[in-house]
Amino acid sequence: MLTALARTATRRPLTVMLLWGLFLLLGFGLGTGVFARLSDNVPEVPGTESESAARYLEEMDPAGSSITGVVAGTPVADAGLRAEVERAVADVREVAGVAAVPDPYVTPGMIAEDGHALIVPVTLEGGLDDDAEERTLDAAAERIREIDAPDVHVSGGPLLGLQMGERAQQDVKNAELISLPVVLALLLVVFGGLRSALLPLVVAVSGIAGAFLALFLFSEVTDISVYAIQVTTMLGLGLAVDYALLMLVRFREERRTTEDVVEAVHRTVAAAGRTVLFSGLTVAVSLTGLLVFPSVFLRSMGLAVAAVVVIDMLAALTLLPALLGRFGGRIPPAKTPRNGEEEGRFFARVARFAARRKVAVLAVTVPVLLVLALPVPGMSIAVGDARQLPADSEARQLQDTVAAHFPPGTGVSPVVVVARPGTDDATADRIRALGPGATTRELPGGGAVIEIRPPGEADGAEATALVERVREVRGDAPVEVTGTAARLVDFREMLAERAAWAALTVLAGIVVLLFAFTGSVLLPLRTVVTTLLSLAAALGVVVWVFQDGHLAGLLGAEGLGALSLTAPPLIVAIAFGLAMDYELFILARMREARLRSGDDQEAVVTGLSRSGRVVTCAALLLAVVFAAFMTGGFSPILQIGLGLTLAVLIDATVVRMLLVPATMALLGRHAWWAPRPLRRAHERFGVREEQPELPRKKVPSGV
Repeated sequence: MLTALARTATRRPLTVMLLWGLFLLLGFGLGTGVFARLSDNVPEVPGTESESAARYLEEMDPAGSSITGVVAGTPVADAGLRAEVERAVADVREVAGVAAVPDPYVTPGMIAEDGHALIVPVTLEGGLDDDAEERTLDAAAERIREIDAPDVHVSGGPLLGLQMGERAQQDVKNAELISLPVVLALLLVVFGGLRSALLPLVVAVSGIAGAFLALFLFSEVTDISVYAIQVTTMLGLGLAVDYALLMLVRFREERRTTEDVVEAVHRTVAAAGRTVLFSGLTVAVSLTGLLVFPSVFLRSMGLAVAAVVVIDMLAALTLLPALLGRFGGRIPPAKTPRNGEEEGRFFARVARFAARRKVAVLAVTVPVLLVLALPVPGMSIAVGDARQLPADSEARQLQDTVAAHFPPGTGVSPVVVVARPGTDDATADRIRALGPGATTRELPGGGAVIEIRPPGEADGAEATALVERVREVRGDAPVEVTGTAARLVDFREMLAERAAWAALTVLAGIVVLLFAFTGSVLLPLRTVVTTLLSLAAALGVVVWVFQDGHLAGLLGAEGLGALSLTAPPLIVAIAFGLAMDYELFILARMREARLRSGDDQEAVVTGLSRSGRVVTCAALLLAVVFAAFMTGGFSPILQIGLGLTLAVLIDATVVRMLLVPATMALLGRHAWWAPRPLRRAHERFGVREEQPELPRKKVPSGV
């Protein structure tokens, strides 16, 4: 199958390149339209109580969402400022789609006690469509910003989501500007030539275009998170470089012994292409665990990232062979080791050391990884707020200004209790008694909304405890709870209920694919265990930094007491897939060496010596890509970037260079064992494509 694909690509290289060129135009033309469709409604989970109550309010509540303006930096009692604020309030009230704007000078709680700040809340009408809401937001926010004061900021509600989307777009551009030149420089060092170095970037750009186009298409049927752009772009760029690097290294090796360039491409695809195919499938399968969760965010991220992985894989198997068939003759073959010199000497020495000292290696590395993983059991997740944004963002400046001038809890999203028709007065009274200052407003049809502002943060421990308390005291009354804290409670419950099924789905798929690739039962199990160790270590460091606050300042962040609820599932899913990526790079070479020599122990050394350089370079390039996305200052992306960077580096060094040869030596010939029925099934149905015997050119002795 792969050889036939390679022959098609090399026979019609211009056609293949033209088709991919059209794909690029679609990706960077149509696909970039996704930036206008990003959503920050991450914690929404269809079918939960909080989502049901929110939908009911959308239908019944005449008041819609709201935004907040803050004016600060000068005495608000100044007559000139008061006149300006009152004119602005009057103008905003006239904006189409605005339901109410209270006068901050006569509304209690709107002016800070120090007299140097005031709040202008703006409530929108309910039932506005997306376009009408966006026009209203733009007009209202722009008018408030025209107030002549040292500090004027507008954010909150749907405007916060728009500001996060704009930040996401800017961070992607900056990350690409940083990472692409660095990746090119590293590729120049690896290959020693511009032509070889540029080809992985061509595949990488195709992957980025595919990321945009896939997200745009998914946005037609589901919400796309503001985090999706950065996550899919970083992964698409990294994997594209990984796959192209693997193919190019193998192509240069084949050029050493194969006279014809096209035949060298065919042999490359038959060997390395098989690894790329299985790698893409394993990464995609690792992300299918996200589809088990009913969360729109997790499902859309799983689908989008899996689509990007498939696009990268197809580019490596079609576009790259076409480019190599057309221009590969200008790429020099890999250098032939001199007489008596071992190829990949450093990695061979590491493999022999780990195999000889297998017990000592395991006794040192495993405890170290477990120590790094110690913070994981104490991990907490939260929805987060504007503190996740950099200090120079408008939303963050608004929140910091409110925190500096107003009492704690000001502007905190309330716990929203929806008392549907039929709720008795006694139940409503018990609910109101749970929080001082609870407010009630009537809804059309006989229902009511009770808002209770929790102490602390909107998604803090006090707020989530208040949600649980309301749900306890309501009894059988038709009462539902929504709001930020309620959505967090429901999201946590969803994760707890579906996590085991997600893990089972991923592990089953990975074991089946690795068995099809290796024909072994023990290798997939060993791979899963060592991968989970590196993953737990990386996640533990993320918790230690971003939740507990250790060294967070070095990354331009702060300890928030919890991780963003987006970070852990994405780190786990993506890092697990990337670990399978490197595992397959190494196992493919070990399998080749074992089939050639029949020596299990030497196959481990040979496999690592021939794949170690590729794995190390690929990990370094991926780390550069992930690190570049940590320059934006958006805390959830910082968390994901750090987690993936550490996971890649730990996996490519400690696990693949030390734990893999040590465990393979410990298992010995049993590493490739499978029960007889499964062995027969693999011989009959296992996916493999051996290289055909092709003419070899003679290599002069001593070269």
